[in-house]
Amino acid sequence: MLNIKRFVSFGYMIFLVMWDVEFFAVAAEGDEGRNAAAAPTYFSVNIGAVLNHNSSMGAMVDLCISMAIWDFYAVHSDYRTRLVLHRKDAQDELDVASTVYDLMKNEEVHSILGPQKFTEDNFIVELGGKAHVPVISFNAISQSLSYPQSPYYIRTTPDDSNQAKALTALCRGFEWHEAVILFEDSDFGTRFISELYNAFQKYDTRVAYMVGISTSSADHYIKKELKRLNTMQTRVFMVHMNAVLGSRLFLLAKNAGMMSEGYAWLATDGLGNFMNSIDSDAVDSMEGVLGLRPYVPASENLDNFRIRWKKNMLLMKPESTMTELNVYGLWAYDTVWALAMAAERVGPVNPAFLVVNDGNNVDEFPNLRISQLGRKLLDELHNITFEGLTGEFRLIDGQLKPSSLEIFNVYATGDRPIGYWSPDGGITRNLSLLGRKLKYSTSTKELKSIVWPGDSVKQPKGWSIPSTGKLKVGVPKKDGFTEFVNVSKDPRTNQTNVTGFSIDIFLSALQQLPFTVDYEFIPFINASGLSCGTYNELLHNISGKAFDMVVGDMTILSDRAKYVDFTLPYSESGTVMVVKNKKEKDMWVFIKPFRWDLWLTIFSTCIFIGIVLRILENRAKNNSDSIRPQKQQLGLLFWFPIAVLAFPERNMVVNNWSRFVLVVWLFMAFILMQSYTANLSAMFTVYQLDFRLSDDSSIGCQTDTFVRDFLISRLNISKSRIKEYSTIEEYHIAMTKGTKNGGIDAIFDEIPYMKLFLDRYDSDYRIVGPTYRTDGFGFALPLGSPLVVHFSRAILAVTESANMTGIEQKNFGLKYSSDYQIDSINHASPSLTAYNFGGLFIIIGSALIFALLCSETSVGRRLTAIVISSSHKCFLFLSFRSNNVSRIHSMVDPDPSRHSSSEEEIQGSDRHNIDDLSRTGITHESRQSHLNTSAIDGQATENVESNSIHEVQLSEQRNVDVSPGQTSS
Repeated sequence: MLNIKRFVSFGYMIFLVMWDVEFFAVAAEGDEGRNAAAAPTYFSVNIGAVLNHNSSMGAMVDLCISMAIWDFYAVHSDYRTRLVLHRKDAQDELDVASTVYDLMKNEEVHSILGPQKFTEDNFIVELGGKAHVPVISFNAISQSLSYPQSPYYIRTTPDDSNQAKALTALCRGFEWHEAVILFEDSDFGTRFISELYNAFQKYDTRVAYMVGISTSSADHYIKKELKRLNTMQTRVFMVHMNAVLGSRLFLLAKNAGMMSEGYAWLATDGLGNFMNSIDSDAVDSMEGVLGLRPYVPASENLDNFRIRWKKNMLLMKPESTMTELNVYGLWAYDTVWALAMAAERVGPVNPAFLVVNDGNNVDEFPNLRISQLGRKLLDELHNITFEGLTGEFRLIDGQLKPSSLEIFNVYATGDRPIGYWSPDGGITRNLSLLGRKLKYSTSTKELKSIVWPGDSVKQPKGWSIPSTGKLKVGVPKKDGFTEFVNVSKDPRTNQTNVTGFSIDIFLSALQQLPFTVDYEFIPFINASGLSCGTYNELLHNISGKAFDMVVGDMTILSDRAKYVDFTLPYSESGTVMVVKNKKEKDMWVFIKPFRWDLWLTIFSTCIFIGIVLRILENRAKNNSDSIRPQKQQLGLLFWFPIAVLAFPERNMVVNNWSRFVLVVWLFMAFILMQSYTANLSAMFTVYQLDFRLSDDSSIGCQTDTFVRDFLISRLNISKSRIKEYSTIEEYHIAMTKGTKNGGIDAIFDEIPYMKLFLDRYDSDYRIVGPTYRTDGFGFALPLGSPLVVHFSRAILAVTESANMTGIEQKNFGLKYSSDYQIDSINHASPSLTAYNFGGLFIIIGSALIFALLCSETSVGRRLTAIVISSSHKCFLFLSFRSNNVSRIHSMVDPDPSRHSSSEEEIQGSDRHNIDDLSRTGITHESRQSHLNTSAIDGQATENVESNSIHEVQLSEQRNVDVSPGQTSS
C-alpha cells in the first residue's frame, strides 16, 4: 500500500514538472527565444482565478481551467497569444475582495475567473469597472446586478429565472396550486426565492410557506420546521439548497415520515448538479424526488473529457473528495476557451497597463491601473459563438444564452431523466420534438413514468388533511335565523349538535368530493355556550390555525377575502330593504284617475253632444223614432250619449250625421275608459311601490353582521338610526311599532334572511329599492387552500341537483321556494276590496233609493210631477222660439191637405208615415201639460199614467198608415 502511494506521488510530481516546463516554454520571452530563428514569439495575457482550493468544488474547477488552457492551445498551436493563469486561494468573502484587488494591482490581470463563492458584492463589481477588468463568474446563476449597470460583470451561466419558470410549469402540469419552499438562508437561496415568487404570481401558483435554513442549523431546528410543515395541508415541497445541506434535510424528512406516499418533492439544480457526488444514504432518502438541472447534450468530446478529467483528478488532486465532474466545471472549461478566443482576436498589445492619473481612482483604489486590454476582451467575448462541452456558447446581455433543463427522477440507486423543459416549448419528453410544437406546453403527460415518494406510482394531489387528524370545521353560534346554522346541546348526552341549511349543504358537498374527508364540528362558543364574537373574528381564527375551515352563513366579501379564501356561493346574493305594505284608505280613489277639469270636460262634452244630436234629429222630420215625446227632449240632451253606450241595439238615430257624431263619441268614450282603467291600475301600483324613508326613520339589521358597517360606510346612515335584532320575531315586532313607538320603519338585510321573513309575513311587508350586490354565502378556508377548488365543484354539483329543493324545504318549510323575484305587486300587494270603491257604491245606492222614493211614494211623485212640468215649459219655450205662429196652430189643429202632402212625401221615399202621430203626440203632451199645471195631486198622478199609456200606443202605431183626417184618441 505504501509503495502505491509513493508511485502516485512520484507520478504527480513528474506531471507538474512537465506542465510547468510546457507553459514556461509557451510564455517565456527569454534571450534564447529571441535569438533563435525558429522559436515562436507569444504575447502573454494574464488572467486571474479566485478559488477555494481546499473544497472539492474548487479542486474540480481548478483542474477544468488548467485542462481548458492545455486543450485550447494544443488545438490552436498557431495562435500568437497565450493565457497565463494566476491562481489565488480565497476562503471567505473578505479574502475574495482582497484577493481580487491584489490580482488587479500586483498581477496586472486583464480578466478574473470566479470567485468560487461569488456573492456579487458591489465592491468587486465596482472594482472591475474601475480597472476595466471583466469579472467572469461560472457559478453565479442568480441575476441581482443588471448588465447595463455593471458591464464588466459577466455570467457564463444561464439565468436562474428559467429554473423558476420550469418549476411553475411542473406545478401547473400536476395541478398543484400551492407549494412550500425550503431554501438555503444565504444569497444563493434568497435571490432564487424572488425569481420563483414572481413566476408563481404570474401563473397563479401560491407559496403556502417558506422556510429558510442556514448551513449551520442544527438537526433539531430542521426537525422542528419539518414537524410544523407536516401539520399543514400542502404536500408539495420545493428544495433550493446546496448538496451538503440538502442531503441532511432529506435524511431528516424521511425519518419524520414525509418521504411517504402523498408527498411531492422538487429539487433545484443546487442538488441536481451534485447528484453524482452525494452519498448513497442521502440518495436513498431522496427516492421519488423530481429535480431540475441544466441539460448538457451528449457528445464524443464530452465523453473523452470526462475520462481524462478522472485520470488527472486522481493524479493531481488525490486528496479531493470530488469524484465526478459536474456542469460547473464544464462551464469553467468553456469560459476559458471563450476567453482565449477573445484574446487572440484582440491580438498583441503594447504595455499591458497604463497608469491613469484619476483623482477618484487614486482616492478610492490607490495604485490601481486601468487595463488597456480589458475593454477589448469584453467586446470580443460578446461576439464569440462556438460549440462547447455544455452546448452552444453565446453571451446575451452579459450572461449565457438560456438553455434547456433536464427533469430527472431519483430512485433507490441514482437518478434518470424523465423529460425536459425548454424556454420556448415547455415540457417535453424529447428535445428533438420541440420543433414540432406549436405552443408552450405544461402537460406532464409528456414525461416518462415517475416513481413518487413511498415507491408509489400514483401522482400526489398536492395536499392532504393534516396529520393531526380530522378536519376542524368551525361553525358560528346564532340566536336567530337558526334555519341556516343551529348549534344546540343535548341535555341527556351533553353532546353538541349542529344542524341547519348550511350544514346540510356541507354534508352533501362532502359526498361529491373525489376523496374521503374526516371532520369534526367545533362551535365558536365560550364556556357559557355563548358566541365568542362576530363572523369576522371567527374567520380570523382560520388564519390563526384554530380552524381548518368555517361552515355557515358566511357572506363572501372583498375585505374578508384578504385573509381567507371562499368557495363558490351556495345561496342567493344581494342585500335588500324591506318595508311595510302601504294600504291606501281612500273611499274616493275611483275618481282620482281623472282630475276635476277632465271630469268637467267629459260632462260638458256629453251635454254638447246631446244638443248636437237634438238639432240633427229635429231636422229629420219624417223619422218618428228619432224624436222623443216633447217632455223628454230636455232629458235627451243629458242621457242620450250614455244611452247609446248602454243600449246600442236600439235604433235611436236616423240621421247619417247623427251616426257620425255617435261614432266620434264612441271613439272618445273608448279612449277615456281605457285611460281610466290604466291610470287606476297604475295608481294602485304606485301605492305598493311608493316608499319614502324620512331622515328620522330607524333602520333594523341583523346583529353581528357586516350590514351595520355597510349602512354606515356606504349608505351614510347615522349610527343612532340603526338598531340590531337577532330573530324574525324581533324584526316583526319592531316594524309593527314603527320609529315613533321605539321600533323601526325598514329592515336592511340579505336576501336569504328576508325570504324567510317574507314567507312568514307575506302580506304585511314588501321589498323596495335597489338590490345591493354581494356574493352570497360560501365556505371559508385558508388562503390558497387546495380544498377551495374541490369544495367549489362539489357545491355546484349540489346546488344544480334535484336534492337542493329537498334541503331547502327541510330547513325552511314546504312552502319555501328557491325562485326569487323582486316583484312587489305579485308577491306583496293586497287584492282590491270593496272599500276602495265605497264612494262609487254610495253614489249608485243613493241614486237607486232616490228613484224608488220618486216612483213609489206620494211625495216623490208630486215632486217628480212638479219637476217634469217645469222642465217641459222650459223645453217648449226653447223649441218653438224659432218657429212662426202658423206652424204652432197647424200642429194644434192639423190640416188635411198638410197630412196629404206629408203622406205623399213619405210614400215617395218608401218610408212609414209617422209624422202625424208625432204631431198628435205633441198635441197630447201639450194638453197633458196644461192639465198637470192645474190638477190636484191625485189628478197629476193619473195624468202621468195616461201619458205613459199614450206613449205605448204611439209605439204600437209606428208602422201603420194614418189617413189625413184621422187623429189619435
